[in-house]
Amino acid sequence: MPNQVIPPRSGTAFVLRQGQRLKVTDPQGEQVSDFVCFNLHDTAEYLSSGRTIDYAETIFLTTGHPFYSNRSNVMFEMVEDTVGRHDFLLTPCSADTFRIIYGHEQPHRGCFGNLSEALTPHGITPDQIPICFNIFMHVTVDGETGKVGVLPPKSRPGDYVVLEAKMDLIVGMTACSAEMSNNYSFKPIAYEVLA
Repeated sequence: MPNQVIPPRSGTAFVLRQGQRLKVTDPQGEQVSDFVCFNLHDTAEYLSSGRTIDYAETIFLTTGHPFYSNRSNVMFEMVEDTVGRHDFLLTPCSADTFRIIYGHEQPHRGCFGNLSEALTPHGITPDQIPICFNIFMHVTVDGETGKVGVLPPKSRPGDYVVLEAKMDLIVGMTACSAEMSNNYSFKPIAYEVLA
């Protein structure tokens, strides 16, 4: 698959086969991509933040880390990472995010809404969408108070990650819609399926 572009504040979904590698690039810098995946052959198996963090013993996942499903099977491994800082704690932004956190009266549907639309043709309902792996998102945690902070991504133009599928996957991805996550500027995300 040649290089594809996800326009700002939108999403997509596609099949990634076992052994294929997915390169996700931040073309302009400081743009988050919410990433989620499901077992192509049984969508009740999905990417698990809790199990992945538990087994890795860190919230800062990068090159060499396997990412686990809710059934403790490895779904993919991160094999390249030029940034080294991503988030696997926070839920995809939604209309409720913009209503509750930003006070918007006519909120954007957010990454959750974009993923819901993109994944519907694959038979995945909104209630099946778990916490996403938020590629390039820069989240800090205060070790004393536990307070979570969202800072501008550390990604610069051309930074990327490469993920290698360890099973056949349905992948959902966005160019994130939340102001704070992207340093208040909405930009595209590029991706390419490598042989």
